[in-house]
Amino acid sequence: MDSIPAIFAITTDPYIVYTSNIFAILGLRAMYFLLSAAMYRFEYLKFSVSAILVFIGAKVLLEHWVDKDMISELASFSTIMGLLAMGIIYSLMKTSKSTPNPKTSD
Repeated sequence: MDSIPAIFAITTDPYIVYTSNIFAILGLRAMYFLLSAAMYRFEYLKFSVSAILVFIGAKVLLEHWVDKDMISELASFSTIMGLLAMGIIYSLMKTSKSTPNPKTSD
């Protein structure tokens, strides 16, 4: 519901408003199913996603008091990708350690 007034702040063309909202909903739906399926494979992904949401929330809250250009887009993107990669790598490391080695289980 909040994306419709946001897009009207940019343009009043109804075609752009409707198509952008439809694609946003489809993209969010696909992202939800991707993350829910990945949560089973990567045990620590939920902590990584939580850290990403905290980072984005802090950035939005601090934007009022701090200069908007203080944190660049590249730094934000790098932080988000780094947190996501750390969660996936840590999950893979923990999974590989907990998998028993067939040669040592005689």
